[in-house]
Amino acid sequence: MSCLAQEKPLVLTCGEPAGIGPEITASAWSRSKGETLPPFFLIADPAILHGRTGDVPVHEITSPEECLRTFGSALPVLPIEADGAVVPGKPSISTASMVISSIEKAVGFTTDGRAAAVVTNPIQKAILTEAGFKHPGHTEFLAHLAAPHGTPPRPVMMLANETLRAVPVTIHIPLAQVPSAVTGDLIIETCHVVHNDLQKRFHISQPRLAVSGLNPHAGEDGHLGTEDRDVIAPAVRHLAAQGMDVTGPYPADAMFRDTARDGFDVAICMYHDQALLPVKTLGFHTSVNVTLGLPFVRTSPDHGTALDLAGTDGARPDSLIAAIRMAAEMSVQAADA
Repeated sequence: MSCLAQEKPLVLTCGEPAGIGPEITASAWSRSKGETLPPFFLIADPAILHGRTGDVPVHEITSPEECLRTFGSALPVLPIEADGAVVPGKPSISTASMVISSIEKAVGFTTDGRAAAVVTNPIQKAILTEAGFKHPGHTEFLAHLAAPHGTPPRPVMMLANETLRAVPVTIHIPLAQVPSAVTGDLIIETCHVVHNDLQKRFHISQPRLAVSGLNPHAGEDGHLGTEDRDVIAPAVRHLAAQGMDVTGPYPADAMFRDTARDGFDVAICMYHDQALLPVKTLGFHTSVNVTLGLPFVRTSPDHGTALDLAGTDGARPDSLIAAIRMAAEMSVQAADA
């Protein structure tokens, strides 16, 4: 493990406290000894952990630096108070302010250089929206925190595991809106963010980007839809002319087979399920949600709050452990770049 990850801990947000965040965080700490995970601390109300961490000891800290001294013997928790009681499986608007504050503090510690990276536990967006949260989702809020008084950076979501990296150009919009949302400018902008971060944070000197088509068989030269021919292909040619290793558009039903994956470092897909389905199929419990384009490293498990598993001891921490490991590796790569 790099000295950077040892000298600066990772910071975990609480996520939705009625979800599985408390359990998987405690499980990740419990497995940290055998899996040599870097030190991390959680920002949350310690009260929500009572009865949900098994035999994992919890130690309240007052600063990120304290984490390094306590991580070996207990799960470090930097306390913030929840406004209401937490019942596993039953999210409440009363805890929304704690969830938001946890994210804000985590980003602050990271941008101040006191934490190496942010790892976010899953949030319940409907509850936050009900409480007045003004951002479409987690990622957009993080981009706002990166530049609260200026133009926010362009965040890009990437799902990754040891087998595949995939990026959706459009994310949380209805499928019917995708064709009009896929523009040449959006594809070009997304590819630039991905290309730059694969170089900076993954040390891939010349990233190979494979771009999927939108329609079946990538449009069959306009016979099955014109977006592939008239929008996606020109964007690919533009990027290639700029010196980037970008190819496509490829039929999405064939580009994820074993031999095809060997030919690229990341798949650029046109919509949410086109990207996430193959990644989660190839490694559901070990995939990580990575936000590219931010001035700090942020990773997250690839799953949601799993309210039905909260408080049951049935939640697996594998994706969170993978997110912690990837965050540490990315922060080291960025520092060495």
